[in-house]
Amino acid sequence: MKSLEIHIRGFKSIFDQTLPLGRVNCFIGANGVGKSNILEALGVLGAAASGRVDDETIIRRGVRAGLPRLFKTSFSGTHIPPHITLEAKGVPNATFRVALLNPLDRPEPEWSFKTEFLSSGDSELVSQGVRSNKVNLPRTTGLSALKLVDLQEKDPASLLLRALQGYAIYSPNTPALRATIADPQTRVPVGLSGGGLAEGFEALKRSAAEDCIDGVLEMIDWVSTVSATESAGALLSPSVSRAKRVLKFTDRFMAVNRNTLTAYDASEGALYVLFAAVLCLSPSSPSVFAIDNLDSALNPRLVTRLVSNLAGWLKRGDSDRRLLFTAHNPAVLDGLDLDDDEVRLFAVERSSEGHTIVRRIELSPELQKLNSTYPLSRLWTMGHIGAVPNV
Repeated sequence: MKSLEIHIRGFKSIFDQTLPLGRVNCFIGANGVGKSNILEALGVLGAAASGRVDDETIIRRGVRAGLPRLFKTSFSGTHIPPHITLEAKGVPNATFRVALLNPLDRPEPEWSFKTEFLSSGDSELVSQGVRSNKVNLPRTTGLSALKLVDLQEKDPASLLLRALQGYAIYSPNTPALRATIADPQTRVPVGLSGGGLAEGFEALKRSAAEDCIDGVLEMIDWVSTVSATESAGALLSPSVSRAKRVLKFTDRFMAVNRNTLTAYDASEGALYVLFAAVLCLSPSSPSVFAIDNLDSALNPRLVTRLVSNLAGWLKRGDSDRRLLFTAHNPAVLDGLDLDDDEVRLFAVERSSEGHTIVRRIELSPELQKLNSTYPLSRLWTMGHIGAVPNV
């Protein structure tokens, strides 16, 4: 896919928005404006691309489960259709679009496909208006997912559907990264909460070039080496719960006989850096994925350095790989190269009606002039970019 465009209508706080995505897509804004709703809308579309939308399929993608009344847009004084419409365009060669329906007064476990459309180039592969009873399938089963088995692997529609099917929202937390609790949603190369980081990093070391791994470890200045081990007993208190395999760090400043520690004792910032690197670089990562609150637990200078590496890591891992992430730390912006069209910044705000509005922030002549004096982080806090709370 040369580019990916997402259209969301009637989902949570999003009345009607179109997002032209690049390789790196950063969403900033005040709390509660709908940043996570954008990520979740794509998760529901991914479930639809797999042929079924219910709690199980969306939770597997990192979407919060909820009743139809919480998923459907509801604004006072505004007529909203009873269905949710979601669309992805793999510009210029493929489109997948669905309208999903679930009654508010009689909510069902599975959402119904009201309409569905799939195209590849000039060919309409699935073109269903309101699903009729003549179609010998339950209305809760998507037709496009079934059509996928007939498509060639490199067909544009196949590439688009598979990218959507693999999409997930990652929300890492420190206990899962430390391997002291189980990840409820395990995946390869890492779970949605960061579980399995030791296995994911070891697999990356086997597949990636040495200079690539060295570049990752250079971001953690106290680390000499990182590896995975099943023999962590001597490094941990017996009262600490742990997974079978854990990360082991060598501290380059400590004495040789006392310079090893596990993820349980290591800086959490190091774990979050390794987590992002594994997802971006691993050959087994999804081709489209999201990280909610990428800047969690990271020092401002470290998060700037991490963000500056994302585009290169993604391209190195898979030339078509795309990342969406949310952030609140202004230092994130200083790592974004907005001169690169594949690196995109979006400001997310609420309109006077309460609708989530998404604006792409580009380096206009006026913003470039200000940026020559102040970094983007400062311009955001000064209010020149928008997406700040009204407090």
